[in-house]
Amino acid sequence: MKEPSIYLAVQGRGTVALPPRLRRRLSLDSPGAQVRLVERPDGVIELHPVVPVPSDQAWFWTDRWQRMEREADADIAAGRVVATEGPDAFLAELDGSTTPP
Repeated sequence: MKEPSIYLAVQGRGTVALPPRLRRRLSLDSPGAQVRLVERPDGVIELHPVVPVPSDQAWFWTDRWQRMEREADADIAAGRVVATEGPDAFLAELDGSTTPP
């Protein structure tokens, strides 16, 4: 849920403090979090939260992996999935047989 418009005071050296609820909701209270500032041609200033991804999870956010995630979501939504009861049934399904060995 978006918070209503609020006014933030610009402190010395141009510092602006974001409300705690907003920081928590957008994970801006985590170490390394940043805010990207965009100044639009119409004079509007936008702040976009940027939360770093741990290096051991960066693979998940690659374009290729995200494309595969969207494909999997589409398959699930369309019912193009098979559920099995345990590893033997799973392997039997892969082999094309109807009953586990």
